[in-house]
Amino acid sequence: MRLFWKLFCSMVMIAALVCALSGFVLIDGQFRAGMGARAELAMTENTLLRRTLLRELQFSGGLDRDAAVNLTEQSFSAAERRGISFRLTDSQGRALAGSRLPVESSLSQVLDEEYQGWEVLQNHGRYYLLASSPLRLDGEVVYLENWREVGDLFALRAEQYHVFFYLLMALILLSALSALVLSAWLSRPLIRLSEAARRMAAGELFQRVELRGDDELCRLSRDFNQMAEQLEQKVEELTETARRQQDFLRSFAHETKTPLTSVIGYAELILSRPGQQELVQESAACIFREGRRLEGLSRKLLDLIVLEHEGICLRPVEMPGFLEQIAGVMRPGLEQAGICFEVHFEPGTASIEPDLMESVCLNLLDNARKAVPEGGRIRLDGVQTAEGYCIRVEDNGVGISEEDLARVTEPFYMADKSRSRTQGGSGLGLAVCQRIVALHGGRLTFESEVGHGTKAGVWLKGGAGT
Repeated sequence: MRLFWKLFCSMVMIAALVCALSGFVLIDGQFRAGMGARAELAMTENTLLRRTLLRELQFSGGLDRDAAVNLTEQSFSAAERRGISFRLTDSQGRALAGSRLPVESSLSQVLDEEYQGWEVLQNHGRYYLLASSPLRLDGEVVYLENWREVGDLFALRAEQYHVFFYLLMALILLSALSALVLSAWLSRPLIRLSEAARRMAAGELFQRVELRGDDELCRLSRDFNQMAEQLEQKVEELTETARRQQDFLRSFAHETKTPLTSVIGYAELILSRPGQQELVQESAACIFREGRRLEGLSRKLLDLIVLEHEGICLRPVEMPGFLEQIAGVMRPGLEQAGICFEVHFEPGTASIEPDLMESVCLNLLDNARKAVPEGGRIRLDGVQTAEGYCIRVEDNGVGISEEDLARVTEPFYMADKSRSRTQGGSGLGLAVCQRIVALHGGRLTFESEVGHGTKAGVWLKGGAGT
């Protein structure tokens, strides 16, 4: 059953039950109050009759049973004309004198000899309220009983029940209409949630639910929107990851295909012309060069895979000496290429793994060398910062476009593929650098402008000035 109908049926049933119980309690309470008043009146009449009978017996000089019976026979006719019916009975309930009761009563048989009582009797659709009290006469107990018809109370109750039945039907109809509107209002947010969920299941992850109010359903809608945003974000991340993996595999296949094609081609050339010594040497040199390129590619791939699964051991290192050693490695090659190499190191220490961090710095400097033409400039700085130590590599080379700058750390991505392949690049260096810096708890940043150069920064934490 749908929630709409559950709400509707529940509200109608609750309204009907509450109205029915309330009406029953009200009518029954009114009936009991009326019956209680009639009973009190009957008991009062019984008390007055008993006192009158005892007084008359005392005046006549006899307090025995026979005198009471005679007195009752003499006075009950006059009492009936005034609307009062009464009689005397023995302890077995047999009538001794007085008016005739239309229905048999056993009240005198159950009453205590010291107390009064009353009961309601029915005979052929007529109701009587009978009051009885004991009367002790010379050691013998008789009972004085009087009664009145109370059928009007039962008729009134039946009429009230009849009227209330139609009133209850009207109240149920009104509550059904109200429940219909209320159920539609309460279930509308759930319908919107269900519709949004179906659309999301069909692939429309941008679906959101309109928020109205601040109740539990609104909070549920807000939670649904947050879930949808997280799901959409995760799907976008998975899609981007899948795209990068596909690009990685495509680039890997392309990068290995080129040197393998060269190796196979030159090997066939050597086999087909073994007598041409100069051609053999040239082909062997090309095979050696492409083989070294494949070796470098496989080594960087292995580094990237290993770094994804293993941690590193850090230790404090004096950064000026560390950077000076790196500058010494790069200086001869840069000077030979006609590139101005500037260095500046501030005192400070950082917790690093020296071999891995050296690989990062050499890679950044080598990328700068490839981007700078003869007569260009490269600067290596070590700067103490508030959060640690920063290694900066700045050049005035060709620069990187904004679109390429956002992807330079992706595996196999090369901003200038033709230049990178000519100079031996594979597009894996910066991906390895970024992973190494991340393992150090730092971050790798790039700033670049096409035609004006690039700034690369390695921001390390935990440095201290000396």
